[in-house]
Amino acid sequence: QVQLVESGGGLVQAGGSLRLSCAASGRTFSAYTMGWFRQAPGKEREFVSAIKWRSGVSYYADSVKGRFTISRDNAKNTVYLQMNSLKPEDTAVYYCTADIKFPLSPGGGDYWGQGTQVTVSA
Repeated sequence: QVQLVESGGGLVQAGGSLRLSCAASGRTFSAYTMGWFRQAPGKEREFVSAIKWRSGVSYYADSVKGRFTISRDNAKNTVYLQMNSLKPEDTAVYYCTADIKFPLSPGGGDYWGQGTQVTVSA
């Protein structure tokens, strides 16, 4: 079955960087769109970024544009989210998602990982 496993979260000071990973398994993802969503305490889950695996075309939420970069490694079947210039408002649980549709639906894809916590201190 499809598995998405996130890693790389942690505690970082404002202005710092983290790189999240999403290891995908269970099927061939070359035709899929992979994305990242996040959910802060008391808030709804929101879109962060997504990438079309085959073409590498990507897009971002305005709140992270210029600071976050999404990429994929075909050999490792892994999608990354490089997060730079982190702000306290980036604090959230970050989720990896996958779907055959491009772009992703506002609610995300059919498949989800378990999430990884990112905490940015002021």
